[in-house]
Amino acid sequence: MPLLDPKIWQSRPLSGPEYPVTEPATGDQLATVTLAAAEDIRPAVHAAGTAQTEWARVPHFVRAGVLRRAGDLFAAHAEELREWLVRESGSIPGKADFELHVAAQECYEAAALASRPTGQVLPSEAPRLSYTRRVPVGVVGVIAPFNAPLILSIRSVAPALALGNAVVLKPDPRTAVCGGLALAAVFAEAGLPDELLQVLPGGAEVGAALVADPQAPVISFTGSTTAGRAVGEAAGRHLKRAHLELGGNSALIVLADADLDAVISTAAWGSFFHQGQICMTTGRHLVHESLYDEYVERLAAKADLLTVGDPHRAQVHLGPIIDGAQLAKVHGLVEASTASGARLAAGGTHEDLFYRPTVLAGVGDDTPAYAEEVFGPVAPVRSFTTAEEAAALAATGPYGLSLGIVTRDAARGLDLAERIPTGIVHINDQTVNDEAVAPFGGVAASGTGARFGGEANIEAFTDVRWTTVRGDVASYPF
Repeated sequence: MPLLDPKIWQSRPLSGPEYPVTEPATGDQLATVTLAAAEDIRPAVHAAGTAQTEWARVPHFVRAGVLRRAGDLFAAHAEELREWLVRESGSIPGKADFELHVAAQECYEAAALASRPTGQVLPSEAPRLSYTRRVPVGVVGVIAPFNAPLILSIRSVAPALALGNAVVLKPDPRTAVCGGLALAAVFAEAGLPDELLQVLPGGAEVGAALVADPQAPVISFTGSTTAGRAVGEAAGRHLKRAHLELGGNSALIVLADADLDAVISTAAWGSFFHQGQICMTTGRHLVHESLYDEYVERLAAKADLLTVGDPHRAQVHLGPIIDGAQLAKVHGLVEASTASGARLAAGGTHEDLFYRPTVLAGVGDDTPAYAEEVFGPVAPVRSFTTAEEAAALAATGPYGLSLGIVTRDAARGLDLAERIPTGIVHINDQTVNDEAVAPFGGVAASGTGARFGGEANIEAFTDVRWTTVRGDVASYPF
């Protein structure tokens, strides 16, 4: 039996307009969804909050069972969900399979959270039992983007539910199915009680209403730094916690002792995986001057060999950019970079939404595609002379998400990483990595630190309550 039925989406009682679910590779319409409007947020949050009161009282093993079944369902319906990820988000099948794998693992790891110790017994000056306990926050608002729609929704939805919360999820309208409605279908089949997971695809005004709603005390946002600043400011006004995972312009440092035979494939993956539409994408290649010319030549040759096309109908390395506006941004940055003196070593062209993997050489501080987050398949390459210069270059700029360092001396790589502020470091790997058990997040303009994965989920989606118990009523000198 299919998991996803478009008839259900079209009958959902939301107030927004109908929205065509479009396949970016072809422009074909796959289905129609009804979007939410801002006025839909209040009743959705209220319904979620009402259901959460009972859910928080459910024994931990019951919540864990729902999460485990949800993980199994991502595997059981993999073929159907894979097709939606490929066609709706432009993923190649391998990237879709990775999302499905991570989604299942997020559910399994979340299931384990339900039975984690929930507090500590504290010493007290008074004759009483004193302890802390982790309690659900209530309703968690999740705002997720288009680029890895399943992962970037489930990594907040699963742990929030496991820890006894309800969730209101606002996926990007461009990936409303694979980033939102698919999760609702999986959890419904897994036995999650009604109303606990509300899915409301919509635009920025819907997200703003969710951030402003007083019954949703925690917001989990993944998206651009510009939008994240607005979310953080609004959350601050409403005295809410906002977990912000934002943009990046991550560096891959290739030291003089690196093995180019090994590193080129790694470097290409870091910049071109999912058309560069990943927050952790390698946006700056910093290469020792002794390797620079050969590195540019070999990376450009690799880019020229990669195939770009419709990932649903052909075996390709790169699929389409999500839409015309994003493609215009990518191409505009490439053209501005060559106009400012960068050399186009590969790519720089497109047909419809299919952008060729691009390598730019001779970039500097003011090269737009080097200084800014491109969010496209563009690899700017710059040389350095000393490790100190490499560290300074990597640390320059507003972002601090991920860092890759390639060297035959791992200890030297770790020492270099200590000088570069980022939330994530990978020695002898590129910058795009994700595991459900690992804390994930960036610093500076990349976000508010590790907010997803492992222990970070408990910090993100629960509050600490202090409780004391005395055998007799306390007496005071009044």
